[in-house]
Amino acid sequence: MVGSPSKAGRPIGVAHFSAISLPPSDFARAAAAAGFSRIGLRLHPAFPGAPYYALPVGSSAAKELKALLNGEALEVFDIEFFVIDPSFDASLLEPILAAAANLGAKRLSVCGDDPEQDRLQSNFAEFCRLASQYGLAVDIENMGWRTVKTFDDCVKLINMISAPNAGALVDAVHFFRNGGTLKSLSAEPEKVSHVQLCDVAGPAPATAEAMIAEARSQRLAPGEGQLPLGELMTVVGERALVSVEVPLAGSTDVGEHLKRLFQGASRILTQDH
Repeated sequence: MVGSPSKAGRPIGVAHFSAISLPPSDFARAAAAAGFSRIGLRLHPAFPGAPYYALPVGSSAAKELKALLNGEALEVFDIEFFVIDPSFDASLLEPILAAAANLGAKRLSVCGDDPEQDRLQSNFAEFCRLASQYGLAVDIENMGWRTVKTFDDCVKLINMISAPNAGALVDAVHFFRNGGTLKSLSAEPEKVSHVQLCDVAGPAPATAEAMIAEARSQRLAPGEGQLPLGELMTVVGERALVSVEVPLAGSTDVGEHLKRLFQGASRILTQDH
């Protein structure tokens, strides 16, 4: 199955973090073989020491990937991952934004981790302004160990800057584990531009260390845990992009892992809610 949408006809993407050991071209091939029609790419480290892959405009790697995407009927839908912390400088990231646009990406993923609200707001607004010059939207994702902890925090920040290309990324784990409810989501569905499906089981972690461990190594494929993913998608509706983010853990074959993620997401999108 190459570059095909789900049975419901809705394209499903997969985040690079789901198989981050694979370089972009290998990841694209594996994602297409699993059934995905979109991929996210990590062109910037999510945290110090985290893996990422540079694909500068005009590089042989970027040209190779663009040809591969065309051949596999795949598209790049988002680029990760930017942390808006006290040292953030949007201007330093312009080469990555140019690389993202060159690959046909439409969105960038960020989180907010600056306790000084005015500076956080200003930097988020500047990043959205710079991204708009490359035809890119910016989606902010809440994380329990960051300053922007909750979905409501995301909405407040988006409302503060009023940038037309700003939206919220709802990662199912971060959303539900940090106070998000279907009721709160139903009040702001138009703010959600991108949903990342994944699942978890057991009680919510209580410390930052445990939250990080769950997010990076304890996720389950969609439908294999306890999160109300079907109801989540009903509230969000059809306007948001859908992808899956479940990092590969253990010795599972990467191809089988990605197929399992695609099948789980497809079931969520086609079930009656």
